[in-house]
Amino acid sequence: MQPILKTYFPIADMIAGSFGPACEVAVHDLSQPESSVVYVANGTVTGRQIGQSFDHLVKLVLLNKDFQKDRMINYRFDLPDGKKIKSSSALIRDEKGEVIGMLCINMDLTASLALQKALDGFLGLTQTGEVSLSLEEEPGQDVLSILDQLILKIIGTADVKNLSRKKCVEIVRFMDEKGIFLVKGAMDKVATLMGVTRVTIYSYLDEAKGKR
Repeated sequence: MQPILKTYFPIADMIAGSFGPACEVAVHDLSQPESSVVYVANGTVTGRQIGQSFDHLVKLVLLNKDFQKDRMINYRFDLPDGKKIKSSSALIRDEKGEVIGMLCINMDLTASLALQKALDGFLGLTQTGEVSLSLEEEPGQDVLSILDQLILKIIGTADVKNLSRKKCVEIVRFMDEKGIFLVKGAMDKVATLMGVTRVTIYSYLDEAKGKR
């Protein structure tokens, strides 16, 4: 783990303690993408645990049009159990300016939204629709640099020429789940780094999705 990330642990505890049991804070080490979670304050909100990977970094943060100044504030997602989550994420950089981690705040809005609905019914107000998230077609260079580093970290120091097909499929599945291939040019970049063709990456994807 990047040592500087430990300095964010007390901050995570402070934020979670300040906002109560509906607030969860996680610290990620992005130098280890497959087990990026290195600290969790109040993991009861989403069930976050140390050793898990990031979920929304690419799709809802880096590729969002509102991602600015290393942070994305107040984006929404739902959990499988129906919880409504409002989240904010900020990248953590080292003294050289390299992105090494991320601080994420997750708020459970389920009870608040139920109360809002009840109040709206009582007051006779009409609810407005939710604002949907939109993705940038062309991410900025800084975002592309971060994604490039993620791809390199996911592949790691493995001897790609001697990797088994099973391991290659696992790597490609992980990248697909994390939204890496939503980025223009990512498919070709991954193919080059793994020493295979674009067609081979597609075959790995098909196998990962059970299409082979």
